[in-house]
Amino acid sequence: MLVAALEAAPQAIFFLRAGASEPLWRNARARALSVGGDGLPQIAGRPVSDAVEAAVRNGRAETVLGPLGSGGPQTSAVARPLTVDGEAAAIVVLEEIHGDAADDLHRAQLALLPPSLPMLPDLRLSGSYHRATDASVAGGDWYDAVPLGKGRLALVVGDAVGHGVAAAGAMSRLRGALRSTLLRESEPGAVLATLDAFAAEMEDVEGTSIFYGVLDAATGRLVYSAAGHPAPLVVGSDGAIAWLEVTPRPPLGSLPGAPSPVHEDVLPHGATLVLFSNGAVMGTDERPDEALDRLGEVSREVLGRSGNLDAETAAGLADAVAEGVRRPHGWLDDVAVLVAHRRASTQDSLRLDLTAVPQALPGVRRRLTAWLTELGMGEQDRVGVIVAVGEACANAAEHAYAGAEPGPMSVTAEVDVDGVLTVTVHDEGTWRPPDRDPGDRGRGLLIMRQLVDGVTLVEDHGTTVTLSFRLRQTPDADLDQPRASEGVEVVVDREGERPVVRARGAIDSLCAEQLRIRLLEASHGGAIPMELDLSGVSLFSSAAVRVVLAIARIARDENWRLVVHAPAGGVTRHVLEISGLDGLVDLR
Repeated sequence: MLVAALEAAPQAIFFLRAGASEPLWRNARARALSVGGDGLPQIAGRPVSDAVEAAVRNGRAETVLGPLGSGGPQTSAVARPLTVDGEAAAIVVLEEIHGDAADDLHRAQLALLPPSLPMLPDLRLSGSYHRATDASVAGGDWYDAVPLGKGRLALVVGDAVGHGVAAAGAMSRLRGALRSTLLRESEPGAVLATLDAFAAEMEDVEGTSIFYGVLDAATGRLVYSAAGHPAPLVVGSDGAIAWLEVTPRPPLGSLPGAPSPVHEDVLPHGATLVLFSNGAVMGTDERPDEALDRLGEVSREVLGRSGNLDAETAAGLADAVAEGVRRPHGWLDDVAVLVAHRRASTQDSLRLDLTAVPQALPGVRRRLTAWLTELGMGEQDRVGVIVAVGEACANAAEHAYAGAEPGPMSVTAEVDVDGVLTVTVHDEGTWRPPDRDPGDRGRGLLIMRQLVDGVTLVEDHGTTVTLSFRLRQTPDADLDQPRASEGVEVVVDREGERPVVRARGAIDSLCAEQLRIRLLEASHGGAIPMELDLSGVSLFSSAAVRVVLAIARIARDENWRLVVHAPAGGVTRHVLEISGLDGLVDLR
């Protein structure tokens, strides 16, 4: 029955012994293929027997993507090692790629890249990834930018060996290893030594090329090292091109323990650092020095005389460089580009001194919107901050001076060296705590805490509301609203002494947002104590744990403690305990 099923399978299936000149067995689909003299097809010009040898040698599946034969349909070939009569062998499955399979791989690769880039007041960052025109050689190039604190930023570009899903997976593992390393160490020599040891233990990561540097945004000091990677270039504010010095060093894992020479340079005000993967200088019709010269000219043309680029222009720099090095027949390999432009001058902080009346609010919105736009915030984040600040100002205008003449109100906004935006709204009146059940009003704190990263309220000679938000560069996009799953119920019960949020059913990642909103609603944005009842929960996901952790932190900042009801011995109680939440909440 098994042989009959394989014989009738829609995929082409081959059984081969390692080193054999012809297949041991082929099914009907495989026999129908037009193949070479050895009875085996070629994928993207590569004999399938090469994939078999690699699979047997490495002991894991080997995948090849590309056109079948000479200009045939896009095909995937997967060779899996096995043993036949004690001898090394493999089964090879060929399947034609239909529809958007190549696009699916491209989307998967994009999903493994950083979803956003940090925004620092002294820098403009831009990142871009372009898939190779031939999907069979796509996958594996990447970039990242990681804030290290005190205005320092880790910048990295790499190129994993191989193509397709395997290369994308190797890239993902190496990027994860880098992020984990940066939690403990950021010095270039130590980071490359750690990644070198990691690559030596991971066959699919071995051979990856990488450039890693740490840039101090305030001073322009750049400390860096590279492994098997070309030197990046700097375009001055006057358009002059300079290549950074890089000491040749083998790719990661190729020669474990090889030293990683560290270099130092300074990126002047108005200059731009251009990092790129190998695909940006790959060409079959030009020498390597010619390809580098072409990249330099493209970068010069794109950047021009860029003393202080605006946010919109800066955001498209990496994409423009990648497009500029595209050959007439497309990109021969993946191209990743990361651009860091050091601003010639930074934006001043904003201060508005007003009278706390509702008529002042439109002016606050206009002035703050213009300031945030110049800062480079995307529309979605900008609107969220504007609404949160508007709520704080509305509270001052409506309640701070109730029963008296309107008094002063000030709004200040500034960004620190690590890209954290802080907006403060101060009045000299009296804070009025929200009513226990305010209906449609008195929910300013609730709204603010849903829109920004942090909200604090201090009463001292008036009221000061401080909003904080970490700036990031993300594409503007509408987010789908979460939908409640069947059998799940999250409600607010106000019958007792304290509001209680009661959850029932499977609180998965889809329902975690619903839980967050109800918790904020019950506590009026964290202003009043409340409880969470999880007695009826059948599944409590990691996303739900993060929600409870966030609310517990808000409660701590507001000087109360969240009470969580979860039966002892139950799965939900166990999840909360192993997550360390029992130290932040009262488990009952």
